[in-house]
Amino acid sequence: MARTIPGFQQQRVEVAEGVALSVAVAGAGSPVVLLHGFPQTHLMWRHVAADLAADHTVICPDLRGYGASDKPADTDGQAYSKRTMAADVVAVARALGHDRFALVGHDRGGLVAIRAGLDFPDVVTHLGALDILPMLDSWEVLHGTSAAVAFHLYLMAQPPGLPEAMISASADAFFGYFLDIWANDPDAIPADVRAEYLDACRAAVPSIVADYRASATVDLEHDAADRDAGRKLGMPVAVLQQDWGPGFSEAAVARWSAWASDLDHTFVSAGHFMAEEAPAEVLKAVRGLLAR
Repeated sequence: MARTIPGFQQQRVEVAEGVALSVAVAGAGSPVVLLHGFPQTHLMWRHVAADLAADHTVICPDLRGYGASDKPADTDGQAYSKRTMAADVVAVARALGHDRFALVGHDRGGLVAIRAGLDFPDVVTHLGALDILPMLDSWEVLHGTSAAVAFHLYLMAQPPGLPEAMISASADAFFGYFLDIWANDPDAIPADVRAEYLDACRAAVPSIVADYRASATVDLEHDAADRDAGRKLGMPVAVLQQDWGPGFSEAAVARWSAWASDLDHTFVSAGHFMAEEAPAEVLKAVRGLLAR
């Protein structure tokens, strides 16, 4: 199996017919599920998870399509919807004996966490999201030249074929680019961890693209339906985001407030990979969330 967090036991958990996730588990106490982002695996939580495991059962899956988890073909445009991926997370927790749990997600994992909170409000007790806006809002705020920072969203939204071919032809350069430009502190991701991420992504190009493509198609349909119906996240919600300067702060808080009734929104000085760059800040926020 791929490398896991020291002190955690790695196992495979079936979440649907023919689909199993690789899951790292440690600790005892009330359960907390941690979902990784792009272009990473559950290993991104190595600092935060180890601390939380002192007094919680900590569950760190590789998302469907990522890391050591299964990568089913996306034959119907639904295999990597956040609704499907959220159901995976609930299935993992239940298989491990937990009917309710707190959920924290970074980046892509944050989108899965949001969907889980909306689809399973009686299951998700607390919800944390690191450096992400709900996908519907992300597309709405991207416009003009400022959208260049998110060129990968547009590339992977294209029909199957071209994005997969382009990325596969230069996978290490593509995925490594984001590891470089999104980190304020490059030393936060040491060489051996970086190599682990690149190995995992190189083997998962079609499923990673399918995940992103879903966020330009079916995920937007699900988000729009919830917004039109006035559905909100009713559990305590904590959001940590980079401070991208004047204007963004107010807009980000307003957009998150439209989705969350009980919101604690904080800006941090770390870069995008904040769980690795500033684990103490992330731990403080997560423990504060769990205490609410």
